Amino acid sequence: MTALSLAAVPEPSPRRRHAPREEYFGWLDAVFGDEPRAHGHDLAAPIRSRRYFYNRFVKHWPDLEEWFTAPLLARLDLDQDGAPTLAASGKRTGPSYDAGSYLTYLSMVHRMPMDADWVLSRNFDSLFNPRVAPALGVDLDLFNALDQRQRQLGYRYGRALLTWAVARLLLWRGDSDITSIDYDDLTAFGEEIRRWCARPEARLIRAGHVHRTRRNHDPAVLPVQFEQQCLTRLHVLHVLLFNTGQISREPRHGLRSDVIWKQQLVPPGTPPVIAAPVDRWLNGRLQTTDRAESVRGARDAFRYLLRWLAEEHPEITSLTALTRDHIERYLTYLHERINPRNGKPLAARTRYTYISPLLQFFQEASQWGWDDVPARPLLGRSDLPKLPSRLPRFIPRDELDRLMTAVEELENPYQRTALLLVRWSGARRGEIRRLTVDCLDAYPDGYPRLRIPVGKTYAERMIPLHPQAADALRELIAKAKTDGAAARYDTWAQQPVRWVFMHRGRPMSKNYLFDEPLKIACHAAGLLDGEGRQTVSAHRFRHTVGTQLAEGGAQIQTIMAILGHRNAQMSATYSHISDPVLKEQYEKVIAAGGRLAGPAAEALLADRLDADTVNWLKTNFFKTELELGHCLRTPAEGPCECDLYLRCTKFFTTSEYAPRLRARLVREQQLAQDAIERGWPREVERHNAVADRIRALLTELGESIEPEPDDHC
Repeated sequence: MTALSLAAVPEPSPRRRHAPREEYFGWLDAVFGDEPRAHGHDLAAPIRSRRYFYNRFVKHWPDLEEWFTAPLLARLDLDQDGAPTLAASGKRTGPSYDAGSYLTYLSMVHRMPMDADWVLSRNFDSLFNPRVAPALGVDLDLFNALDQRQRQLGYRYGRALLTWAVARLLLWRGDSDITSIDYDDLTAFGEEIRRWCARPEARLIRAGHVHRTRRNHDPAVLPVQFEQQCLTRLHVLHVLLFNTGQISREPRHGLRSDVIWKQQLVPPGTPPVIAAPVDRWLNGRLQTTDRAESVRGARDAFRYLLRWLAEEHPEITSLTALTRDHIERYLTYLHERINPRNGKPLAARTRYTYISPLLQFFQEASQWGWDDVPARPLLGRSDLPKLPSRLPRFIPRDELDRLMTAVEELENPYQRTALLLVRWSGARRGEIRRLTVDCLDAYPDGYPRLRIPVGKTYAERMIPLHPQAADALRELIAKAKTDGAAARYDTWAQQPVRWVFMHRGRPMSKNYLFDEPLKIACHAAGLLDGEGRQTVSAHRFRHTVGTQLAEGGAQIQTIMAILGHRNAQMSATYSHISDPVLKEQYEKVIAAGGRLAGPAAEALLADRLDADTVNWLKTNFFKTELELGHCLRTPAEGPCECDLYLRCTKFFTTSEYAPRLRARLVREQQLAQDAIERGWPREVERHNAVADRIRALLTELGESIEPEPDDHC
């Protein structure tokens, strides 16, 4: 703030008063005194006009407090229909309208806050004038630095947005210090914007501000549009000040908190005795490692139940009055309820999400001995809808090729790179969206390596990355480092990180990175159903990577490591789709008329295995393989202690193992001959017994017992 603006500034007064004439005129002379004077005038034109406007305003409103409390239209020199006063030249005029410079002086120099109604109702064009700004105490260098930082973040034409937001905040606060603007100022002014746009005069005022081409539009939409524009400008300022470090609170569009739902875990009007245990249980889950999304889903499940209770059983004011009969009626209600979005009954998975949290709540609360809930659980596992177990839907090779051709032709580098990453890494959309600027390095041989951030498995992982995706990602990383967007707190990683997929200082949405470009690519590739909807989702790329790994013979542990699965059963799903052993044995044993041999072959072919053994073998068949065949012994039966190649009832083999059997037969014959030469009769007996058993197996398989060139163990 300059010495000029600090001179003779009184302390803020409870009653607002005009600035003395001599003080204001002296300020005008200091600011505009070196302006050229027109012929025949002692004063420069800016001084003459501002003196005149001051005198007229003070004469019209001698008591400044009355001006502040007057109706808004009168303060704007508008009639009841919103029509302005016009001069003979057709230019808008009026005591208040023309006194804008004087009122700005009062706000900045006398620290007199202007009300939001007036600030939002008119334009201001001189606050950041290089001649005027320093005299008002505005740091123009700081403002220009903010403009440059905004451009660095990607706002090429953002100065107008910055000017609008900062000017009105300074006037509303009555403080010329830009660095004192904080998060509370932004949120409070955002509420003022919403309140102003709800005023009945708003449509009249906005009609005088819009371009003449829009004045024929419905006046009712003008305040709505203005509210959206104003909140966007405030949001952009919030993004900017967050990236400069002035505001630590991460920006959310609309200046609304993303955790509002946490502040209202039960519906308003819920009886206190019912609300207490529900609120206590949900808050407890928020304090644990449960994901916020999971807790929010549980909260929504309770809202459905509590609203149903309020409508159907208003007499129930405590959960202890709830019975199994009530729960059964609620389950019937869910089963019969029609989804208003599609006119169909609720899907089984939807009902599952509504019931599962309730089941957990009643079980845990009763176990903990809470006295404000039923003593026994009112729900059991049998109440949960049975969900179909579906195999992953991978993208067929021909469709994948067409789709990736269309992806490579996408113009937006962020969208193109995001789809390349999901195609070559199989990572989840949220994981790719949260990649950090240090996520890419290389193995010792130079092959790219990608670090996937902490996600739903609460662990980072390192995976190989196809060079095509790595090259595209490397360009975005370089740009992100140049833009220098501020680090954001990652709730998964529980620390501030710098993300790659940022635009104008804000993280990009999943819809922007995946859904929008994939829709374009599917249309270009012709991957549409009969109704013209795309047939490929981003998650199908993940299924495709898992399927291709299984088809390539990758071990379960490899699939787990790349896809970030928590247990082998999730990864084994892909082996069910295209298990090469399953396919090969089907072709050899069934399609090609192959045969089985060994003690377990009869039980297998006669379908005499019990259901538990069959279910275990379906997902763990890869674990049964031995050197010369398979053992059907389950973990519950304990380890096998007998010679699997002799008489074990769990052993069987197929023609696939014939080369190994013949090679082993040759080895046993050699060992038997060596035992003869050494005089070891018991060893001769043992090796001959194994050789006889192998001959019997080969005979059962219909295979030759004579060695062949390709035989190996």
